[in-house]
Amino acid sequence: MADKAAAEKPAGRPMRYPYTFSAKIAQFPIKHYIKNQWIWRYYFIAAVACVPVFYKISKLANSPENKKAWAESQAKEHAEHH
Repeated sequence: MADKAAAEKPAGRPMRYPYTFSAKIAQFPIKHYIKNQWIWRYYFIAAVACVPVFYKISKLANSPENKKAWAESQAKEHAEHH
C-alpha cells in the first residue's frame, strides 16, 4: 500500500527553470495556448477548407493537356540552347 501512494504522488515540485528539453516540454502550458489563442481554433477549419482548392489546382496542373504544353515548351527551350 505504501508503494501505491508513493507512485501516485509526484516527487518534489517542478523546477524553477527547467534545464532539460524534456522538462521544458513537461512544463509547457499547451492547454492554455489551445484555449486562449485563435490560431488553434481556426487551423483545422482552414485546413479542411483548403483541401478542395488544392485538389482542383493539382488536377489542373497535372492534366494531360497541361503536361503536353509543358513538354513542348521544354523541348523548344532545349532546342534554343543546343
